[in-house]
Amino acid sequence: MQQKPFSKITVTEICKQSDINRGTFYLHYYDLDDVLDDIIGEILQDTTHVMDQVLCPAKTRCTYPFCQKVRENREFQILFFDDIASARLLEKLCEVSKENFITGLMRNSLLSFEEAEAILYFQMNGCLAINKQMLKNGCQDWGKIQKSIDQFIKSGLESFLIRDGRQLK
Repeated sequence: MQQKPFSKITVTEICKQSDINRGTFYLHYYDLDDVLDDIIGEILQDTTHVMDQVLCPAKTRCTYPFCQKVRENREFQILFFDDIASARLLEKLCEVSKENFITGLMRNSLLSFEEAEAILYFQMNGCLAINKQMLKNGCQDWGKIQKSIDQFIKSGLESFLIRDGRQLK
């Protein structure tokens, strides 16, 4: 994906570059989309849920392990700049976060399912766009920007929370 978009890559090229035959490829993967899903799964492995990030109870370390993984691994950064890969990444991030985020927000606010879902997708699309821009510009102060964005998101989410003494679950 450093040389060409995901949509232009072929199984033949992957096999040739990896020095394996097509049979070996198809033994492990159904198609190239399956390979992309595997890469995205590796990125998302051991990341925590969105609500845990933004409204973390400790409030001392409210950062995104996902962003840290991307920042620390140039191979993952390539996915942000490919239209198909970034769309799939966003889809998977939302899929992984959706149930906990929406349930947690609805349990602690008066938001409907549709409103909570819209907030999730708005937040995730915005975060993906910001990370893509920071990578593109070679941002040196990612941590500071990330803290600002976390604070912005946290304040926005907290504005919906019911203020009856309950703690966010």
